[in-house]
Amino acid sequence: MRRPLVALALLAAAFWSAPCSAQSRSQLGPLCTTETTPADQMVDACSKIIALKVFKGEQLATVYFWRAVGWNKKGDYAKVIADTTEAVRLQPSQAVYNLRGSAYYDRGDDDIAIADFDDALKLGPPSGIIFHNRGNAWRSKGDYAKAIADYDMSIKADPKSAFSYQNRGIAKEALGDLDGALADINQAIRLDPTLPQPLINRTAIWRARGDLDRAIADGSEAIQLAKDKPPVNVMTPPNSVLISAYTHRALAYEAKGDYAHARDDYKATLAIVASDAGSKANQATAKVRLSLVSDAAAPIPRDAPSPTTQPAAAPAPQQTGASPAPSPAPAVRVNRMALIIGNGTYAHVKALPNPPNDARAVAKSLRDIGFTVSEGVDLDRSAMQTMTREFLRDAARAQVALVYYAGHGVQVDGRNYLIPVDVELKPGANMTEAMIDMDTIMAGLDDQVRTNILIFDACRNNPMAEHVAAAGTNRGIESASGLAAPTSRASGVTLGAGTLIAFATAPGQVALDGEGANSPFSAALSRHLGTAGLEVQQMLTRVRAEVVSATKNKQVPWSNSSLLGEVYLAEK
Repeated sequence: MRRPLVALALLAAAFWSAPCSAQSRSQLGPLCTTETTPADQMVDACSKIIALKVFKGEQLATVYFWRAVGWNKKGDYAKVIADTTEAVRLQPSQAVYNLRGSAYYDRGDDDIAIADFDDALKLGPPSGIIFHNRGNAWRSKGDYAKAIADYDMSIKADPKSAFSYQNRGIAKEALGDLDGALADINQAIRLDPTLPQPLINRTAIWRARGDLDRAIADGSEAIQLAKDKPPVNVMTPPNSVLISAYTHRALAYEAKGDYAHARDDYKATLAIVASDAGSKANQATAKVRLSLVSDAAAPIPRDAPSPTTQPAAAPAPQQTGASPAPSPAPAVRVNRMALIIGNGTYAHVKALPNPPNDARAVAKSLRDIGFTVSEGVDLDRSAMQTMTREFLRDAARAQVALVYYAGHGVQVDGRNYLIPVDVELKPGANMTEAMIDMDTIMAGLDDQVRTNILIFDACRNNPMAEHVAAAGTNRGIESASGLAAPTSRASGVTLGAGTLIAFATAPGQVALDGEGANSPFSAALSRHLGTAGLEVQQMLTRVRAEVVSATKNKQVPWSNSSLLGEVYLAEK
């Protein structure tokens, strides 16, 4: 899960004793400072107390703190940060620094979050909860060794901390230690068998091992627990656990080829009201995948042959917690799949000579290292949608999914779109309906069990500029050069765990199409993709250096990663 799982032992216990109105003492005070008060009532009560202007110093800091708790329930992290900052000014405390750090973490500002957790620990005494939360931030940064060290400290302080065992297991899984991860997750389940979250994480481990029946069983138990025992921790948004459980079970059903049950779970996910970014991200994934499985022709045969398959991991011994017998024949998983599209022969906007050549070169490089490649050149919107949807559906069985696109791309109102060759903007037409939304592709691939690599050489100019100008300002659309940087978990979609995204140039900048048969970026990429034993981020560093040199510093490729461990596209 993306959100920190924070116990409330650190909440300030300094209730005010200054004189105040009878209303604030008998009604507003308990509403403001009771953990189970609904968010809107908590915020309203605390705001009214602040408006009384009868409290100062530590007592006023306490009220700001509790109002921040209310904002946190609502997922309004900017207001959490504003209120906790005011509380810090009035009276610093471990609880306030911890809550502000958690809000920064939720917003994706991991470095600032870590600084706040550091300040909280300096105030003492040592707190397992703060070590746990700092571990979450280190894990979010991809520093799993530091995350595990902090979870170790949290477990030392509280050996019965189920969430610390769970999150240490997640960090171990990211380092490829599935046995260690499973041991920690099992310990979390032993410590508190009523918690759905560890079962959700064990669902992901079973899927990674290819044991889909166990994954489905754990997902089912997690769903039931989430319904029977909604989270009481005010830092955990309502419905977030249930949404996550449905999403993970749906992914297991889909990987197994049971599209009917997957559809039911995706529909259940979308029917639940979501308030936090992580849940909205799961719902964005569910929306895309529901559309994919709804038009699936038939379940994938359990023994279907594949040109690039690898044996599924052997079922692990039966572990503590409800789980069925090992699957006799886990579904076949395709090892590595790629979707390659190159659009250049545009009918109504500026044509580009190189993207088809670029796509063919990259496709060949990937086939040479064992990828199963779906390749398309000069696709209209219908063909591009069909190929993309088929790839996203098949990627449910893949361990590595790579998407490469060359051609026109544009950002509109901060969202990125890929442009089919038949795009034609007519007066009164909706600009984005003629294009392919990049966020849809990213949401469809968002799954930490799979490694996702998305590479876009799609910022060669802004073909929409003259059309936007002609449409007039009343369209309410802003089209800018280049592509927009993907945002982190706080936006609700885009860059999920296990994903790397690379652009041919920096966000907002225009790349070069090149004077030869290939663009500078794609030429370098196709050369380095097949280098044996080269980790993917090191490979992109070499590509970046080559492009900068070839373009005399005019173009600097850019990438952002939430990969869980090292990834090698070509065997060592």
